[in-house]
Amino acid sequence: MKFAWIDLRSLTGQRRDAVVDAAVHARVDAVVDDKPDVLATLPPTVRKVLVGPMPADTGSVVVEHNPVADVLVCEISSTAELDRLKSLRGTAEQQLGAYVYITDDASLQLACAAAMVLPYTVVRFRDPTKIPLEIVIAAADKSPGVLICAAEDVAEAEIILDVLEKGSEGVLLASGEVEEVFALERLLRSETPQLALTKLTVESIEHSGLGDRVCVDTCTHFEKDEGILVGSYAHGFILCASETHPLPYMPTRPFRVNAGALHSYAVGLDNRTNYLSELQAGSTVLAVAADGRTRRVVVGRVKLESRPLLTIKTVSEDGHSVSLIVQDDWHVRVLGPGGAVLNVTELKPGDHVLGYLATDKRHVGWPVGEFCIEK
Repeated sequence: MKFAWIDLRSLTGQRRDAVVDAAVHARVDAVVDDKPDVLATLPPTVRKVLVGPMPADTGSVVVEHNPVADVLVCEISSTAELDRLKSLRGTAEQQLGAYVYITDDASLQLACAAAMVLPYTVVRFRDPTKIPLEIVIAAADKSPGVLICAAEDVAEAEIILDVLEKGSEGVLLASGEVEEVFALERLLRSETPQLALTKLTVESIEHSGLGDRVCVDTCTHFEKDEGILVGSYAHGFILCASETHPLPYMPTRPFRVNAGALHSYAVGLDNRTNYLSELQAGSTVLAVAADGRTRRVVVGRVKLESRPLLTIKTVSEDGHSVSLIVQDDWHVRVLGPGGAVLNVTELKPGDHVLGYLATDKRHVGWPVGEFCIEK
């Protein structure tokens, strides 16, 4: 789980108090300051990180000088200071870390070295490029320590968390805005869920005539057992396969799902659905694997074109009807149990496809407890 540290060093008075209160309520991992007396005022439930210059006395027993801190992070700028930091002694309750401001290759190499040997390494970058962060993440990949990267705001934090697909373990945010603290914590908690997919039995296949269908082109390479959950009803969806699988008359397009008619619902983030007609460049949807694993994917483009349509009607084992309207063509596919790839025009009554049942009714995509019948 990713975590947040909130930096109080630039804050004073009521503004600092408000941010501390927000950090406590948001249950951030730690609060950071360079003043032990400020940290001493924090509740015992809050982890306290003291940031300061490298101590001159290499023999210092750190906890005796800073009894309030759970973590002591020392600002270092040279390999000699890193070696001295490694020689400092704390207690089992107090851990040591380095704070490195990266401005050039030498400071980048120092951060990499620290990340490989210390319990905590905090990095801040002068330049907006994320290439140096990629290098530090790669260097620290096999080490037991924790990497924290400073972010100017929540938007930058979101980028940091995706660098090299894994990002840093923690984000250090210096903000005087209470809303930013809560927004960061929401960002860190936004993991996609494991879905319990179900087996649906095909009842009928009907040629439905001309209509508009949507291809969803994403910014992601789908795996062979992944697709998007799409359905005519908000309570039931069928797992539409991506075009990762070879076709005899056209190249594969592993970023695309030929998803269905424009009225259909697609499952997105936070238990929300979107009409396929609403999706556009920059939208997000949920990529779903045959075993229920999910991940967030970004839409790069949607293609809406008139094509012959096919209506697939299925039923779940407990009697719920699930319907999907797709392009009436052999190359359009859905996934069956075990990730089996099924051409929609070859489906017949009694065949099994993978789907997902949702108990929520929907209003503008959000789940809502109201009376609603779909048929």
